[in-house]
Amino acid sequence: MLEALKEQALEANLELVRKGLVLMTWGNASAIDRDAGRVVIKPSGVDYARMAPEHMVVVDLEGNVVEGEFRPSVDTPTHLVLYAAWPEAGGIVHTHSHYAVCWAQACRPIPCFGTTHADLAYGAIPVTEPLTEDEVGHDYERHIGEAIVRRFAGLDPMHYPAVLSANHAPFAWGHSVAKAVENAIALEEVARMALHTLALSPDQPPIPQCLLDKHFLRKHGAGAYYGQ
Repeated sequence: MLEALKEQALEANLELVRKGLVLMTWGNASAIDRDAGRVVIKPSGVDYARMAPEHMVVVDLEGNVVEGEFRPSVDTPTHLVLYAAWPEAGGIVHTHSHYAVCWAQACRPIPCFGTTHADLAYGAIPVTEPLTEDEVGHDYERHIGEAIVRRFAGLDPMHYPAVLSANHAPFAWGHSVAKAVENAIALEEVARMALHTLALSPDQPPIPQCLLDKHFLRKHGAGAYYGQ
């Protein structure tokens, strides 16, 4: 099972590069085997061009390396906090994609203006509160995850499969790591669309609730009918 998960995690990381969401080594993807209590994640600072399945790092749910020759991504503690909080998550992606980062740096949620966004999320993409000086100075990456979990109090993370870490960058997730990548791709596009929408119409209101309901629930609700 872990060998297959390594292949899936590698493919997810490479897909982020192919889709233009990662420059240099600015990003990572992970996948979890909940039965085994193991997470497979990209090694820290390794060039994507030379990554192979054997370079993926396997950690336990406390972040201890149990397999692999490299150090895991520095963002591993963030991933582990989210996996612990959200049992539905099977994969997590972190990027520094341009448009999503612009919103994160502005500390602004991404408004839902239209149906493209509504196909991804059930409203605005949330942004976390900025971290305190103490949170930045001690267990920084763990505190990023905890800030995300706090922001999602009362929200279904599978209805909003992405977040903006204030002053930082986006995270996305899904039932699998492949779905997490798909959500990260969609997030970058809706971030770009929202920015251009505001450039054209600075006072543009959010999408009407009835249209938001229709587009989100036809893909994600109990009565979803989109696709095969």
